[in-house]
Order: sequence, then structure tokens, then C-alpha cells
Amino acid sequence: MPDLNQRIEAMHKRDVLVAWAFVIGLWFAVIFVALATWSLAPTGSARTLLLIGGAIVLVFNTAAIVAMLRHYREDRDFMYGLDIKFLDEARGRKG
Repeated sequence: MPDLNQRIEAMHKRDVLVAWAFVIGLWFAVIFVALATWSLAPTGSARTLLLIGGAIVLVFNTAAIVAMLRHYREDRDFMYGLDIKFLDEARGRKG
């Protein structure tokens, strides 16, 4: 089953890449919003609260993605094997 293993590896690598792209995009978006709205915050304490809130969002979302990727790595063969099985069945019905 080297073909199946190669397909599983390719799907897993793509999902990891997309997940990290999402994390990087999220960091850039939050930093951009913080910079763009910096002058709109009425006081220094409001800015501090906004920065803390943004940092919490970034840390927890990043941790969630890392945990998701760890789970994907642990159950990779089972999860992607099912996906490939259903994709192959769907292709077989079409053509």
C-alpha cells in the first residue's frame, strides 16, 4: 500500500500547511487591526485591555491549532484513510 501511504502523507502535509497558513494569517490580521485601531482607543488602559484580549485570542487559537495538528499526526492513517476511501468511492460513482 505505498500508494495509500503516499496519498495519506500528501493530504496530511497539505492540511498542516493550511493550518499554519491560517495561524500566520490570524497573527497578521490581529496585529494589523491593533495597529490600525490604536488611535481609536480612548485611554491607555483601554489599549492595554485590547492588547491583552488580542494576545489571548492569538495564544488560545494557536494552541488549539497545534493540538489539532498533534491529533491529526496521531490518527493520521485512520482519518485520512477514511477520507481517501470515500473520495475513491465518490470518483467511482461519477465515472
